[in-house]
Amino acid sequence: MNQNTYPTSPVMPEMFEGDKVIQFRCHKGIACFNACCRSIDISLTPYDILRLKKRLSLTSTEFLEHFTFPFEMEANGIAGVKLKPVENGTACQFMTDEGCSVYEDRPTACRYYPVALLSMRKQDEYVDREAYALVKEEHCLGHYEQRSLTIDDYRNEQGLEPFDEASRGWRQLILKKKSSGPTIGKPSKRSLQLFFMACYDLDRFREFVTSESFNTIYTISDEERATWASDEVLLQFAFRFLRQVLFGEESIKMSEDAVFVRRKQVEDERMRLELEAAALRAQQEEGPMDEDE
Repeated sequence: MNQNTYPTSPVMPEMFEGDKVIQFRCHKGIACFNACCRSIDISLTPYDILRLKKRLSLTSTEFLEHFTFPFEMEANGIAGVKLKPVENGTACQFMTDEGCSVYEDRPTACRYYPVALLSMRKQDEYVDREAYALVKEEHCLGHYEQRSLTIDDYRNEQGLEPFDEASRGWRQLILKKKSSGPTIGKPSKRSLQLFFMACYDLDRFREFVTSESFNTIYTISDEERATWASDEVLLQFAFRFLRQVLFGEESIKMSEDAVFVRRKQVEDERMRLELEAAALRAQQEEGPMDEDE
């Protein structure tokens, strides 16, 4: 495969393993220092939000309001979150002349640059695959620095292991939704809202899972509930909860009454999808009507 970039993307089309040797170094003395922070398009992972809201002593709700905006990952699909630039500008709100003001808690995308993490899953597979690509932008001079290292070494240097591990469940949810396609039906508005809250607004999710209504449906032990004092633990529970709600992967015990209601909802949804499919087949069999009819 050639090394030319796509016309509208700086991402190189070739995929690599972690042992790929790259040439790159970014430092304060380089002529392009801060250039990548002056025009941002940074998607945030749930763990990025967790780290940044703690860094800034904000609730997740406050952080989302002041520093982010939502976007659709796919049409009528689940939402992602991007970092909001400065008002009336394109620069990162955390950029200073000295560099990143939240460097120790900088987002995953910033840590990876100029490497891109690619998570994939084939429709007939249950195993997630990870590969890497290189990002080469004209303004970046780091590629011309005389320093070589593997992608794995670069990831270790940038402290990416805890970031990747903490958001692995989130990436799996997105991959499963994309690989499932229309077979699971269009997510309801409530499902989309639950996904956004559970992944990105963790403090609101904590209120949700400690509410009386939640605990009349789900049976949670006191021991497990106590672990939710940790944001990191609660985030992993949020991914479990979404796998159960969105894909029926039951790992959280429900009350008997709730199980009955859930089964009825599943049956009703299956019937709705079957009726829609039958109506579509009938329409296709009839074919388009002539203009004279």
